[in-house]
Amino acid sequence: MKLYKTEKGILLENEDIFYRLHETDWDLAVNKNNLYEWLEEQTKDLIPLTFTDDIPMPDVLAPIGSQEVWASGVTYFRSRTARMEESEKAGGGSFYDRVYEADRPELFFKSTAWRVVGHHGTVRIRKDSTWDVPEPELTLFATSEGALVGYTIGNDMSSRSIEGENPLYLPQAKSYTGSAALGPCLYVFKEQLGADTVIDLSIVRGGEEVFNGEVTLSQMKRKPEELLRYLFLEMSFPNGCYLMTGTGIVPSNDFTLQAGDIVHITIEPIGTLTNTVG
Repeated sequence: MKLYKTEKGILLENEDIFYRLHETDWDLAVNKNNLYEWLEEQTKDLIPLTFTDDIPMPDVLAPIGSQEVWASGVTYFRSRTARMEESEKAGGGSFYDRVYEADRPELFFKSTAWRVVGHHGTVRIRKDSTWDVPEPELTLFATSEGALVGYTIGNDMSSRSIEGENPLYLPQAKSYTGSAALGPCLYVFKEQLGADTVIDLSIVRGGEEVFNGEVTLSQMKRKPEELLRYLFLEMSFPNGCYLMTGTGIVPSNDFTLQAGDIVHITIEPIGTLTNTVG
């Protein structure tokens, strides 16, 4: 099932049928350990909606209320290699190899809710950066009790030139206005996504695709439960939280984003998150 946050309330999509939830507060609606079962019960009392050209579906907002967005890094071997390469000159190349092999994952704060961009929103590249990439990531949603109940798609915009100067610059490379996008929905699952699930990244410039890459979840070294366990170890999230799980798709070192690029990230059955670079 899919939950869409819109200016006209919360929409539920179940088997291609749309409903409007009676609950209008996103935080209250999603912070339930039994979210899938609760939504199933809701459909019994809700009236199906029909969208037409005359009555279109409302614009979709980022699927977030007051939740924080956190992120994890070096969870794929490709990411480990890329970050070792970008930090080699600064003497930080071996740090990422150690993180990849360590028991403790890399976790960092990514964004407050009000900075998050939604589907069809504009993400940004920093003015003081010369090498920038999108990072397509399966993003977990966990309740305040740490229960994994849903997924969305995340775009962890990253300034590789800044992080490459020094690993301690990670917060500046990762967290800034327009650096995080989520959407198009919160996918609430009955069963977790399988290892064969594909993450696809497409970057379009001037109407032509300039990059395409894909990876499966089987390439992710760390499991969602492991990442959430460390995140919740000494942190509390009253309304739940989002956790980006890292990327296994990294464009070559001669590629950088440009203003006007369109980034498409697809993870089925969640959908496609599309953003324009500003």
